[in-house]
Amino acid sequence: MIALVLGMVWARRGQALVLAVLAALAVAPAVAAPAYVRAADRVVAAGEVAAADPAERTVTIGFTENAGQVADPGAEGAQINLPSTGAALVGLPGFDYVYAAEYATIGIEDDDRYRTRLVYRQDACAHLTVISGRCLIGAGDVVLGEQTARRLGLAAGDAIDLSYAVFSSDPEFQMYVAGGAPKRFFVAGVYRVPDPGASYWGRQGYFAAEPGDRAGEPAFVGLASMSTMDRKNVLVTIDGSAGPGALDVDRLPAVRTALGELQRSVADLGAGLTLTTGMPALTARIDSGRAAVREMVPVPAVALILLACLTLFLAVGYGAEARRPEAAVIALRGARWWHRWWLATGESLVAVLAGALAGCLAGQLLVSAVVAVRYPGAGAGADPASLTYAPVALLAAALTVILAQRGPLMRPVADLLRRAPRAGRTAGIVTDVLIVAVAAAAVTQLITGRELTGAGAAAPALAMIALALLLARALEPLVARYGRRAVARGRLGAGLAGFQLSRRPRSAAVFAVLVAAVAVCVYAVSAADVAARGRALQAGLGTGADRVLDVAPIGRSRLLRAVRAADPGGDAAMAVVRITTPRGERPALAVDTTRLSTVAAWPRGFDAAATQRALRPEAPEPLILRGTTIALDLTASDFLDGKAVSLDVVLTPLNGEPDVVTPMGVLRDGRHTYRQRLPQCAAGCRLDAFKLAGGSAVLGVTGVVTVHGLDGDPGRWRSSRGGVLSAAGGALAIELTGLDGLPEGVVVQPVSTPYPLPAAVAGGGVPGAVTGLDYRDVPIAVAARVPALPAAGAPAVLVDLEYADRLAADGAPATGAQVWLSPAAPDDIAERLAAEGVTVVADVRSEQLTRRLDRQGPAVAIGYFILVAVLVAGLAAGVLVLTTAVDRGRRAEDLTALRRQGLSRREVRGAVLWAYPWLVILAVACGLVVALGGWALTGWALPLAGLRPPPLPFPGRPGVIPLVVTAGALLIVLLGTAIPAARRVLRRIP
Repeated sequence: MIALVLGMVWARRGQALVLAVLAALAVAPAVAAPAYVRAADRVVAAGEVAAADPAERTVTIGFTENAGQVADPGAEGAQINLPSTGAALVGLPGFDYVYAAEYATIGIEDDDRYRTRLVYRQDACAHLTVISGRCLIGAGDVVLGEQTARRLGLAAGDAIDLSYAVFSSDPEFQMYVAGGAPKRFFVAGVYRVPDPGASYWGRQGYFAAEPGDRAGEPAFVGLASMSTMDRKNVLVTIDGSAGPGALDVDRLPAVRTALGELQRSVADLGAGLTLTTGMPALTARIDSGRAAVREMVPVPAVALILLACLTLFLAVGYGAEARRPEAAVIALRGARWWHRWWLATGESLVAVLAGALAGCLAGQLLVSAVVAVRYPGAGAGADPASLTYAPVALLAAALTVILAQRGPLMRPVADLLRRAPRAGRTAGIVTDVLIVAVAAAAVTQLITGRELTGAGAAAPALAMIALALLLARALEPLVARYGRRAVARGRLGAGLAGFQLSRRPRSAAVFAVLVAAVAVCVYAVSAADVAARGRALQAGLGTGADRVLDVAPIGRSRLLRAVRAADPGGDAAMAVVRITTPRGERPALAVDTTRLSTVAAWPRGFDAAATQRALRPEAPEPLILRGTTIALDLTASDFLDGKAVSLDVVLTPLNGEPDVVTPMGVLRDGRHTYRQRLPQCAAGCRLDAFKLAGGSAVLGVTGVVTVHGLDGDPGRWRSSRGGVLSAAGGALAIELTGLDGLPEGVVVQPVSTPYPLPAAVAGGGVPGAVTGLDYRDVPIAVAARVPALPAAGAPAVLVDLEYADRLAADGAPATGAQVWLSPAAPDDIAERLAAEGVTVVADVRSEQLTRRLDRQGPAVAIGYFILVAVLVAGLAAGVLVLTTAVDRGRRAEDLTALRRQGLSRREVRGAVLWAYPWLVILAVACGLVVALGGWALTGWALPLAGLRPPPLPFPGRPGVIPLVVTAGALLIVLLGTAIPAARRVLRRIP
């Protein structure tokens, strides 16, 4: 019996080959999906690690050691150690470790408000470039930074004295004071740091800018020098940085375990031990990317498996119909039912088994090839775990074969001998209803559960297959009607083609499979298009501009002045300050709106110029005070004894120097002139605010302060709560109605801005106020509604930086300051900014974010969508080949008979050439509609921007051009298959 079955396979080896290919397509995704997920894990982890900040790849343990000798904790006899926690750190697999110790010293700086950071760091010389002199050798050697040596006039060979120092926090005496005897050091050399951001330097911030516009350059010494110093406490640290491959996905579980043990050790020991690491944030991003891959990859895999099984069902059914005479002969000869089943299904099962084995190999090879091309070096080696779902796919294919053979085997012999078999419409309708019901249940679960898990992963494929079946059922009578009308009008070729498509057995099933295949291809391309546009949006709008420079804390007015000086044209650079807002409040940005439309990245089609104009209406000129001495003529009256107020004046020098908060002292009763020398106001200072405050724990403070000599129009001034303004004989009278509950007192400001402050708002609602630059609430008026704000998304608020700065009354430098650059920014823009006093601490480019996003989970998973789209296109072509091959003989016989009865060659040609090409054209058109319907139902569930996307208006619908291109490509491929098949039929007809 086995030999007979094998002989049948060989006799119909063409059909067996088709079945084997279809079985391979059913099993290959079951192998390829786990293999691709495993490779994607490596790609995602490697991409996140490569893009991570150094702080996210390091672990630091710190400990303050009391006075005594300092020794390397790794050396014998070491006196400073980090008990067992140091050993735990060394236990982190694949990490490199660096020991360091430091404390503050004084002796070489002219101003004792600033300290010299004395540092020992293991193997420091190997990571420094000595530009003069030599590196550390002896116990008294020290190396100084290039800029420090130039500023202090020191060179290699000089001698310096350094003393251990502590900071005095006395408000009247805030500076560093010596805490030990001075020690003589020999300046062995001057260094430059080739890579300040290298992981070797850990998280210590050695090279961050120091107060007083000084470069961050520690004085490095050897361990012996630090040990012999007369000192008290020393900060000891061990920095562990991830070595090559330490954070590979295969090692992450061990790293997590070791890190957890380290955290528990630090918590148990306590007593001054600190553990600092950003690694949990990095591993969380890796886990999120891997989870996105695991949600997305099964979607196209399930679609391909279902389509392959449907096509297999169709192919086996076609073959069974063609072998009905054989089945009838076997039944007439009295063969037992199991022999009939084996002879009917054995041929197909052998081909399916062979195809399944080939599919296992092909699935892994396909993934390896794709990964090698897209992500060189990531690796996608074979793993037995990839075969986990292969038996399930094989079983599904085998059951499909058995079910497809069931119809002919269960029919009476008389039906098997009919030339035109009875149409099984009832069974077909029941099958379609069941498929539609299952699809509806899956889509319902997806909508209610909001997750692509369980049946939700099959929802897109089931939805498209169900829609394809419904369309096929709906179009079948329409095509039949078209055929009848064409025949009635004398167009026999078109009419016969219509009858071919509507009356032939399984024509509707073929059409449904083609429609579903086209839909899956278009759906996959839609996902790729939406994901690509989302990444482009995130890289542009999410970054804020083409390039973003983070800068060290700087005065807001100085930042504006510096950026405008560096870019006088106004089309390359823009000053930005990210406003710190409380939790729950919208993120807020203050930007130089004069450059908003030319520098910032905006959603496509948005009119940024109109928003720019709305945010910066005309405003009164600010009040300017000039002279090196500020003199205020004030009268204090109606204050009770012991309840006087003090006055601070907030000024912004016009020469770009830092803002000034100058105390004028406690106001005495009566009229007096209060003076304060301010050389920085020689060129003029903008008056930002008067701040009137009572003494601490003093209640019931009331009175009147009259300001003489300045604009006395109360309409030109604005007061915060607790103050009432009025005119008093040409002077400004400030009545203090009570300072209780006002820790900052009463703030009186000249009117120099629109009020409420115009704001661009993204997101719903109408926020009445926003946190200002000085952390006070500032009323805002919605001047423009935008879909999303650059770098902030939605909901968010954007205001003009200059106006917001005029409303601020803190005189503090801006934290979160940035300079945004457009693509037109010159190459030397950073040098221009540095010349204007702006220190750049980080440089982020949108193209860097693009590369990072391209290696995150959603982007990597999209590669599998494209792979499946290619395979499904091949599957659709295979369906056409199979259909034409099975129908070729019967179709040629029918048309030959009609030809003998007088049908013209022209009509025969039309009947053949209209049938299959029109089948393709209809299938592509309907497949496009089905794909859009499937996308509307399920596309929203794909985590194309990650599991926790940023608040940006990501695209939700595919673009027209990718849809048209995909449909056109499928049309070319399928017509290229259908037309030659039709010509082969023609060649058989005389």
